Amino acid sequence: MAQRRAHVVRHTKETRIDLRLNLDGQGRASVKTGMPFLDHMLDLFARHSVCDLDLRAKGDLEVDYHHLVEDLGIALGEAIRKALGNKKGICRYGFAILPMDECLAQAAIDFSGRSFLVYRVKSVKKRIRDFDVSMVREFMQGLANAAQCNLHLELRYGDEPHHILEAIFKALARAFDMAKTRDPRVRGVPSTKGKL
Repeated sequence: MAQRRAHVVRHTKETRIDLRLNLDGQGRASVKTGMPFLDHMLDLFARHSVCDLDLRAKGDLEVDYHHLVEDLGIALGEAIRKALGNKKGICRYGFAILPMDECLAQAAIDFSGRSFLVYRVKSVKKRIRDFDVSMVREFMQGLANAAQCNLHLELRYGDEPHHILEAIFKALARAFDMAKTRDPRVRGVPSTKGKL
């Protein structure tokens, strides 16, 4: 069975991104974005979704992290959409409830072909070192739009900002792994419409 892979290059006046994704990988990641905290989150996303991710990115970080963070979400979403192809035989839906020390996060995803994000994640602390915690929502919006998926992320409870975002990324990874999995019982596209 052919492996599901994608290569996305996104170059704008603000960012340069080169991303390779293998949905049927072993959870390996090599990530360099210039933002160590986001590198860490994307590394654990690859590990817990059992994808291989190779990512090199540069952006106008001296201006703000926003451009690069949003474009990274778009690039990853585009790679996911391309790698899933026609979506024949996939589970389509995925969900996870995941603990991380004092935090409990949940994620649900549907590769419906319709983009929508519900992001209910609050943190008292606004920064993790120099990384603005609110940027994660921009990343997830870009991902949901480009992957054409319905994505719900929620923090049930939690205090420490690093734990909160790590729980969110890990829950997303586990939900994504479930949704992308090929189900031998599914023939064709998992939709009554016959198309996703």
